[in-house]
Amino acid sequence: MTGPCAAIEATNLRVVRGDKTILRGVSLRALQGEVVGVLGPSGAGKSTFFGALVGEVPVTDGEVRVFDKVVTRAELWERARIGVSYMPQTPSVLWDLSVRENLLVYHQIVHGRAASGADAAVEKLATRVALADRMSVCAGGLSGGERRRLELARALTRAPKVLVCDEPFAGVDPQQASRLADLLRLLADEEGVCVLLSDHHVAEALRICTRAVLLLDGQVAMEGRPEEFEKHPLVIGRYLPPSTYLPTPTAAHVPEIDRPG
Repeated sequence: MTGPCAAIEATNLRVVRGDKTILRGVSLRALQGEVVGVLGPSGAGKSTFFGALVGEVPVTDGEVRVFDKVVTRAELWERARIGVSYMPQTPSVLWDLSVRENLLVYHQIVHGRAASGADAAVEKLATRVALADRMSVCAGGLSGGERRRLELARALTRAPKVLVCDEPFAGVDPQQASRLADLLRLLADEEGVCVLLSDHHVAEALRICTRAVLLLDGQVAMEGRPEEFEKHPLVIGRYLPPSTYLPTPTAAHVPEIDRPG
């Protein structure tokens, strides 16, 4: 493929576990400032694909590049150092610590205990994800949407260039999901972050996506603009009937989100 250097690129990825092939030659190329939805039914291989991109899942064959640097065999922490951040599907907050303590712990992990300006840095992160007024609340007492925004704030600690989000709207009410989606779109539009997301809240995902990819049986079945995706026969026939995913206008939550700078 020609054109600008991809922020992240997968070429013919195969993942085999025992006698089961989970990914069957998946290729995807995403640029800075794009929001790419990797969508499909349960069992299609979406989480395995994301795990392969971030270094959590070993790849059997194929290649992963980040800004043209081959990282196929690199560990998760090595990819993080060159700009790849990950929001996993499973909850990852420290339940017994406050929002502030969660952010401080992660800041220390990323920047070291001796790093200066930690308090100011975590305050800025909390403001960006609209959690500034929840800093003293125990993470176990947060709503689903607040928890996911805390996990997003932690993922932003290293100022990533690529953000991979597995089910970011899971367990989140529609209003909070829309608010979180607006945050992801802002990261792409205003900071050039390449965002890859997978979610069963298809309408919300398509609302912010630049492109959407349909993953079926461990393979890319089609990709295109959101309006192409929602009308594609494979999407309608093998994924979701139209009435369950056609996007509807939602109230804008952007004014409630702190814009960087």
